[in-house]
Amino acid sequence: MNAHAGNPSDLPAPAPAVRFCAEFTHHAWTRGDAAAAPLRTLDAAAAADAAGIDAIWVNEDPEGWDAFGVLGATAARTRRASLGPSVTNPYLRHPNLIAASVATLDRLSGGRAVLGLGRGQPEWYQRGLGMERGDPLARLEETLALIRQWQDAGGGHRARAAEGAQFPVRDWERQVQPVQASPPILLAAAGPRALALAGRMADGVIFNNLASDAALAEMIPLVREAARSAGRNPDRLWFVLRTAATVAVDPAPALSRQKTLFALVNTLPGMDRLVRVPGFDVDAIIAALRATLGTDRLLAEGRAFPDLRRGDLAAARAAIPDDLIRALAMVGDAEWVRERIASVAALGVTHVTIATPGDAVDPRAWRDALAVLGQPPSQSGP
Repeated sequence: MNAHAGNPSDLPAPAPAVRFCAEFTHHAWTRGDAAAAPLRTLDAAAAADAAGIDAIWVNEDPEGWDAFGVLGATAARTRRASLGPSVTNPYLRHPNLIAASVATLDRLSGGRAVLGLGRGQPEWYQRGLGMERGDPLARLEETLALIRQWQDAGGGHRARAAEGAQFPVRDWERQVQPVQASPPILLAAAGPRALALAGRMADGVIFNNLASDAALAEMIPLVREAARSAGRNPDRLWFVLRTAATVAVDPAPALSRQKTLFALVNTLPGMDRLVRVPGFDVDAIIAALRATLGTDRLLAEGRAFPDLRRGDLAAARAAIPDDLIRALAMVGDAEWVRERIASVAALGVTHVTIATPGDAVDPRAWRDALAVLGQPPSQSGP
């Protein structure tokens, strides 16, 4: 995931085997020692990198931390892993700031930046933060086009938006450029139009937590066909699955956590597309969860995850069938998890996130986790 050009035709082909990623969220920063939590995050990222993790993702929810601030600090503590937000969006950040952040991160990391980009939840930005909503998909497309222009040396690193654009950029030049010719851009996508946009213009897709095999089997071919129709090589695209692969003797605690994520994330508009599983009435389950948590009312009021988390999560978890979560999650003994990884790899997934080990600041814990999942042990690092 290192030095890549913007068109997948110019990218080195992914290795046949799935590559493994780590992901860090801001939640640990909301409790405990305010000074110790950031150091632990950086120590854990350094340990994952030393163990041979392929990519490190940092989330960016609107009530959380600044992903690029964390990534910049992480760049100084790591040597090999690609680094990127999973994901930022053109509501939180103007495309010019996104381009600046990516270029800065790429310089700090010696050419390891990757941009995870999505539309976010427009209701939050419109109703909670008072921003103009516009057309979320058009914002994504405009952002992609502007960033590509700013990274194009042949165009003088200048960008100009089309007439009537939501970001009416007027021949704006960017002077600080990334080390890579064009750091990879991966779209968080679920709907058919966003998936087609990823195939036409991006370098791959990030699928959110708990994406089902049925959804992947439908969505990945759509992206590949869009790339092919645009004259791009679909075999060069990356497909990142954020569902954390978790090897556990007792899977119950991890499955309970996945139920919480399902209730909070997959009840948001559009996110139910990812969790379709044959044999389950997902529409009815999602409707029951929205009623339990008051999701529709909270979104109408511009409320976000903190207020959703204050709902009756125990009742929400009880409304989610155990077998549905087992079908969606990658939780179980080592053989089961390896089989699940093989199944999504057969569908085209190229990168899978793994659960953070208990002793996250010890490279040996990450090496052990990777070895169980089939990655040879790293020969570098402590």
